[in-house]
Amino acid sequence: MAEDKIVIRLASPKDANQLLEIYTPYITDTAVTFECDVPTPQEFEKRISRALDRYPYLVAVAGGETVGYAYASILKNCKAYEHSVELSVYVSRDKRGRGVGSMLYSSLEKILVRQNVTNLYACVAYTDRKNDRHLDNSSPAFHERMGFKTVGHFNSCSYKFGKLYDVLWMEKIISDKIGLSFIPFCDLNK
Repeated sequence: MAEDKIVIRLASPKDANQLLEIYTPYITDTAVTFECDVPTPQEFEKRISRALDRYPYLVAVAGGETVGYAYASILKNCKAYEHSVELSVYVSRDKRGRGVGSMLYSSLEKILVRQNVTNLYACVAYTDRKNDRHLDNSSPAFHERMGFKTVGHFNSCSYKFGKLYDVLWMEKIISDKIGLSFIPFCDLNK
């Protein structure tokens, strides 16, 4: 993939099967996500469609292969929070460490600034255990490299694979343009 140019494009519900292939091992083999059941392709299509009504949902492609995706989602379902979003990113397990996640987040951030979003949040799993086969703490490290700071640490609040895991809430402020109206993604280029 090093020689393949990474192209970032907008996701479509038609991408559901490929994105689900990337996401499934995170559900079945890791504590990166606390989702325990693999969604159906139909459910995943609905998730993509719902997200695109309001926020960007991006796909990374290299050499014709989908290698990752990232999206913004609602932080809280309340108008007062419309300038704040939660981000998620998933990269094919064999393509991690090659800049795909950084490219996806950087692209998301550029779009979100245009939408007048001010705050980015990430909810990431964390463990103090060394050599946990289900969690390697690469997500907090990635978010720190992307400029996020830990603003909350919830101890032993999630349970997967017979173990308790911590959750970190991480934050990045991308704009101070408070007072500007939020622009839904579907209206951004009208």
